[in-house]
Amino acid sequence: QVQLVESGGGLVQTGGSLTLSCAASGSRSSIGTMAWYRQAPGKERELVAGIHRDGDTNYAPSMKGRFTISRDGPKNQVYLRMNSLTAADTAVYYCRAYSWDYDYWGQGIQVTVSS
Repeated sequence: QVQLVESGGGLVQTGGSLTLSCAASGSRSSIGTMAWYRQAPGKERELVAGIHRDGDTNYAPSMKGRFTISRDGPKNQVYLRMNSLTAADTAVYYCRAYSWDYDYWGQGIQVTVSS
């Protein structure tokens, strides 16, 4: 079992920045891929960015350039730096840890961008 705890969300003004953190704990010493997803009201959950244990990253096209994902491998922590935030970035952000044989999600954390 893996538990994921997100932190760093909250209210920010348009154009501002936030850094989300996700800490994984449990029975997995090294997690394959850690990723961030988000779900805005009335919309489907979508990928924001992911990072493999070997450092390879992938981003949703609309996030690339504004968002940066990073990872502290030994600590199984993942971060999401978000810059130039707009109201369209308002959503619940979820951390995910997965590989071919497991798939865990955090509870989610609210990010609200006010205009």
